[in-house]
Formats: sequence, structure tokens, C-alpha cells
Amino acid sequence: MTSQVSSPAEQTDGTVVGEQRKPGGAKDVRRLDRVIIRFAGDSGDGMQLTGDRFTSETASFGNDLSTLPNFPAEIRAPAGTLPGVSSFQLHFADHDILTPGDAPNVLVAMNPAALKANIGDLPRGAEIIVNTDEFTKRALQKVGYAGDPLQDGSLDGYSLHPVPLTTLTVEALKEFDLSRKEAERSKNMFALGLLSWMYHRPTAGTEKFLRSKFAKKPEIAEANIAAFRAGWNFGETTEDFAVSYEVAPAATAFPVGTYRNISGNLALAYGLITASRQADLPLFLGSYPITPASDILHELSRHKNFGVRTFQAEDEIAGIGAALGAAFGGSLAVTTTSGPGVALKSETIGLAVSLELPLLVVDIQRGGPSTGLPTKTEQADLLQAMYGRNGEAPVPVVAPRTPADCFDAALEAARIALAYRTPVMLLSDGYLANGSEPWRIPDLDELPDLRVRFASGPNHTLEDGTEVFWPYKRDPRTLARPWAVPGTPGLEHRIGGIEKQDGTGNISYDPANHDFMVRTRQAKVDGIDVPDVEVDDPHGARTLVLGWGSTYGPITAAVRRLRAAGEAIAQVHLRHLNPFPRNLGTVLKGYDKVVIPEMNLGQLATLVRAKYLVDAHSYNQVNGMPFKAEQLAAALKEAIDE
Repeated sequence: MTSQVSSPAEQTDGTVVGEQRKPGGAKDVRRLDRVIIRFAGDSGDGMQLTGDRFTSETASFGNDLSTLPNFPAEIRAPAGTLPGVSSFQLHFADHDILTPGDAPNVLVAMNPAALKANIGDLPRGAEIIVNTDEFTKRALQKVGYAGDPLQDGSLDGYSLHPVPLTTLTVEALKEFDLSRKEAERSKNMFALGLLSWMYHRPTAGTEKFLRSKFAKKPEIAEANIAAFRAGWNFGETTEDFAVSYEVAPAATAFPVGTYRNISGNLALAYGLITASRQADLPLFLGSYPITPASDILHELSRHKNFGVRTFQAEDEIAGIGAALGAAFGGSLAVTTTSGPGVALKSETIGLAVSLELPLLVVDIQRGGPSTGLPTKTEQADLLQAMYGRNGEAPVPVVAPRTPADCFDAALEAARIALAYRTPVMLLSDGYLANGSEPWRIPDLDELPDLRVRFASGPNHTLEDGTEVFWPYKRDPRTLARPWAVPGTPGLEHRIGGIEKQDGTGNISYDPANHDFMVRTRQAKVDGIDVPDVEVDDPHGARTLVLGWGSTYGPITAAVRRLRAAGEAIAQVHLRHLNPFPRNLGTVLKGYDKVVIPEMNLGQLATLVRAKYLVDAHSYNQVNGMPFKAEQLAAALKEAIDE
């Protein structure tokens, strides 16, 4: 969640808050304030599904949570290899949390590759549950193990639980008419059942999900449910697990309301649908599939009942071309992509700037350059969003801060696009897109009114008294031009990429007119009404940490740690990156030192230095993973002490 309430538990790896011994020899139950679990295995082992189901049950239980899926770019990466490891990390707690956690308390490793790829992230004393059936000599050699780590003492610093997951799953499913290979596929459900027992997670939702997912194959559904129940029963009966754990619901972390677990891409899709309803406009998505943005296309295609039209184009250029045509036709138009697609769409974005039509360009950033790291996260498209077009082609830029915040960011991007008749860049990233957290479903009266007025008749009178329609006659407050739906009698007008004459929209090569139009388009973007930044500075700090986008969670968690340790540090987080909030320059100059953590090589820092002449210090990371709170806390402490 995004509350600023101080939470000392955010500083630790989890605290035992109570222990209950059950009578009659039953197993002990230990109460914790938070837990970080990581499921890891081959990309074909179903780790993302396992993590997603555990997350869904945790959300229904009422914990606050944050997730970090991490998987290869290949559809089926080489089995048993380090590059083929897929993992899903979940941090859940009885209080407000902000990140997926720095270090797992529990690792479920389905094979040697999963163990080797993740062991370096585990603190001493962490629990490791391993599928011993996969620790064969060949599998160990494939990932470079000279010996068996389960036998050579190298894991003595951890709480090791060797479990023959494959064997136990096959035994549990022997009554089903399945081959051994088919039965083995359910071992992830056995592991899910075991972890569900360990942490007292609800089970009914998972069983209902499995019956729905495999509705056309009921025997497969029942086999997975049997494996799930067998894992639960194994935890209950085996002596290797003497303790189970409880993490109470986060009753005080959430304002009153109805909540659901939501990923960033799903929240963004819902935000776009909501924006179209609030604007009373049909929603059109012109898109080409690209990781990690494709989920938005998939989700929107399910909602034709809300007037949503989705068009999967043959390439990125066709996708945005169709979207811009839909904007000309009076729709709320959207195109979704990632960094490589933005590069291909840049000419049409420039055309949208010239036509001055509302268009949402959603960029779910990933590691680059070129095709780079398709499934890893990065924030390196900011300068591309700002300047990645020929000529002077200013575009507003909006960035969400958390998965749930993607909903609000979509509404805000739509507000700007519709009110100012401009394309808008919305910069999410892979971390937000695939991560999830609880989201409070808003009441209808909380949603903004985004309705617009289309031009309906002449808006200008010539010297001879003739009334005409001028497509580039502007609103004096917003500088937006009128939006005329094609086919409206009397509103015929010229469009295209060649420079337009002020007012009339006729083609013009006049130097003075071009200078005027360039400056007017820039003034329109500069004049967009955005809220002032809010400064979080309860102690009168001398050092300010400035962030944008998905760094919000790690930065805020790091700030909490420092304040709990007695340090004074201020925080500002930007949603609007173009134009910047009006008070940002004044805020920045009120501090002796400004530190900007980014998952790039300093793009926001470059903009801040250039615009405000502030000696901003960059702290950068480009390894495809989000910042860790501990890492940021150490860097910010060093900045405070300098």
C-alpha cells in the first residue's frame, strides 16, 4: 500500500510476535508480523501460477502484500539451467508494506538450478524447501554443482526441508488415469498445498479456481486439487514441519472499503475502461503484442460490453496509426507498447502532436536498448518519452508509482489528453505491470468527470460576416483546439502532418506562422494544470530524495528505515514529468542535497539539473530488478553523512 504510516517492522526480516502451543501433541503455531516467500523452478514448473494462487488467497485473507514475478523471456527456457529459472516472490504482512521484500524468509526450490540461482538472496536461518527428486547427478552438473548441496553441509546455515515433491505427487495421484509425466505436472500444486498449510492460507478459492481453469478437463482439475490437498495433509502429518505460522490480517493498514488484489497492467486496463465511461466515449485500443504490455490488450479484449474495441495490428506502426484514426473519429484512443515499440511509433506520435488529437501512448518500460531484456524492468525510456521525436514535439508524461496506482494514472493521462487535445505518454514498467498489491475499488462519486464537448457548428466569423469553422481556433484557457467528429455538417477541415496555419488549419510554410505554432504547442503543454508536489518532511531535513514511477516503494521503505533510526530525510515523488509541478523548483532549492534514485543512468537527474540548475546526485541501477530497500537506505545514509 502507499500509506506514509511509520512501520518499524519494515526495517526487519520479520518478527515473531507470539507463539501458541496446541494441546494433545498438536503442532505449534507461531505468529509473525510479515513473511517473504519465493517460489522458484523451471519456467515450465508453474511457479507464476503457484505464486499467483498463493497471492490471491493471501489477499482474500486480508493481508497487505506486494509481489515480484521474475521469469525468462523464452516461452519455454532450457529446463534445469540457470537462465531457465522462473521465480515468484510474495511479501505479505499484518501492516502496511511497500515492497516485495529484500530477502526471502522461505525459498521453495523445485530443482538444483532454482536453488543455485536464488541461494545468494537468502539470509542465514531462512527456510529452504527443496524437491529432492530433482537433485540427480546430471541435474547438479548442469548448473555447476561439484557435489550435492543437500549432503555436503553447504546449507547448514539454513533450515533445510528436503521433500520428494515429485514422488509424493505421483503417489497422491495414482488413482487417476494419468501418465507419470502428467501426474508430475501437479507437483507445483503439492508445493502450494504445503505452503498454504504452513501459513494458514484459505484453500476454497484455489480449488474453485482449478475447477474453473480445467472445466473442460475435469479429471485434470480433480488431480490438481488432489495434489493440493495432499500437500496440505503432508504438512499437517510430517514431523519435518513442527511449526506452522500465522500472519494476521492487516486490519489497520487499509481505509474502509472493498479491496481486491490487482496487478499494474490489470489496474491500468480498468483505468482505461473507467476513463472511457467517465468521458462517455468509446474506447479504442490499437496495439501490437509486446512484453510486458500484452496483458493490457488481452484484458481489454474481454470488455466489449463496455464499448471497448481492440485491434491487434500487424505491427507497432499500424497499431498507433489505427488508434490515431480512432481519435480523429471521436474515440478515447489508446496504443500500448514497450520501449522498442515507442521507437517505431515516434513518427505517428509527432503526427498526433501536429494534429492536436487526444491519444494515450502507454509504455510499459523494460530493459534495453533494442530488444534488450524483455521480461526485466527498467526506467530508461524517460528521455525517449520527452524528446524521442523529430522537431519540437512536446508530449505530457505521467508515471504511476505502484501497481494499484496504475488505475489512477490512467485516469489522469486521459484527463490531460482530452482536456488539452494532445497525445500523452504513460510510463509504467515491468515491475509495476506484473507486480500486485491490494486495491480499494473506488466509489463512483470519487471518479472524475471527463466528458468533453465536440464542436457542433461554426466558431469564427470572417470580416464579411460569414460564419465558418476554424479547426485551430483555441480555447483561451487550455489552448486546446476544437474536436470535430468527421461527418458533422459544416465542420469539414483539413488535417495532416504539414504545418498548419493558425486558426484555419490550412497548409502553411510561412516562417512566422511556424514559429508561432511551435511556441503555441509548447505553451499548451507547459500550461497543463497539474497538482503541486507534496513534500514528506516531518523533521526539517537537509537532504531530499526525489523519485518517479516504480521507485516509490523501495524509496519510501528506505526512508522509513532511516527515520526509525533517527535520521532526518525528506521525500518527494513525481507523477507528472512533463510538465513538472509548478512548485518543484522552489522545493528542490529548499534542500542542501537532492538525491535521485533511478533504474537508469540518471535521466530524471539530467532533466532536473537542466531545468532548475540544482546539483542533483544520481543513484542508479540497471540490472533488470527493482531497488532493495536496504540498499537504498545505505546509499541515502551515506548522502546524509557527506
